[in-house]
Amino acid sequence: MNIAVKVILIIIGSLSIVLGVIGIVVPLLPTTPLILLGAACYVKASDKLYQKLIANKWLGGYIKDFREKNGITLKNKILSISLMWLSITITLLTIDLRFWFAAILIIIAATVSAYILSFDTL
Repeated sequence: MNIAVKVILIIIGSLSIVLGVIGIVVPLLPTTPLILLGAACYVKASDKLYQKLIANKWLGGYIKDFREKNGITLKNKILSISLMWLSITITLLTIDLRFWFAAILIIIAATVSAYILSFDTL
């Protein structure tokens, strides 16, 4: 693979992981797809970075479970959905949002919840 392509994949993977981690507490950032995109980029571009990611205390087990077993543990489903709804609730209660913006946040949260629940439970 071309070195420029590897560098681009590493940059995209790193940005995806950073945004995914931020997405744990920020309502509109989808954590699961971003973390998985970062892992996929690392698989193609750098085995060393992928192994570091897999060895990560918080993200490694999650990625391994998803990749090997094509599912999410019940604990991770509950944690991700709970944190998302908590952050959206706090946002709605603390910031004076227009009705349509609040409605969009709730629709996004419901859609992401359904997406997470659609995966097999490990």
